[in-house]
Amino acid sequence: MPEARVLFTRDDLADGVARVGREISDAYPDGVLLVAVLKGSVPFLADVVRAVDVPVEVDFLAISKYAADTGRARIVKDLDGDVLGRDVVLVEDIIDTGLTLTYLLGEIGRREPRSLETCALLDKSVRRIVPTPLRFRAFEIADEFVLGYGLDFAERYRNLDEVFAGDISVLRDDPDAYVHQLYRG
Repeated sequence: MPEARVLFTRDDLADGVARVGREISDAYPDGVLLVAVLKGSVPFLADVVRAVDVPVEVDFLAISKYAADTGRARIVKDLDGDVLGRDVVLVEDIIDTGLTLTYLLGEIGRREPRSLETCALLDKSVRRIVPTPLRFRAFEIADEFVLGYGLDFAERYRNLDEVFAGDISVLRDDPDAYVHQLYRG
């Protein structure tokens, strides 16, 4: 069986997060509202919040895909607060086709924030279908399936502290295929 391979180590992730934190801080010296998309972005968000050195607030939303392989989504957990007149950065774990992100930017944009930008841990632009604005990005990646640091397959592997590339066909056959390799203990 093929093994998962490390794409980004803890040190790589720390460096990427620190850079993104500086970029956000420089862009919003008076403070910013970070809106995270549940669940995959949570580890990245937690680290970015600590890397930002301006006033920061956090809110969450969750989406559910309702049409297989279409990119169409709906909001199943909406924001708790109002974004009207606020500087908002939408935080995602990974951007690939851009379909879901475009939907979310439209939904949040209709609420009239002062500004609305996007931040992602991983940018898989090679799969982009819709041109998508991405102001803050930790890493660009090739067209690979990734696990760890919030990214999952069947709710597994989110808690890994590194990002790994894995074989999606192996995981479809056995969602636990990489458990013995990636969880040492």
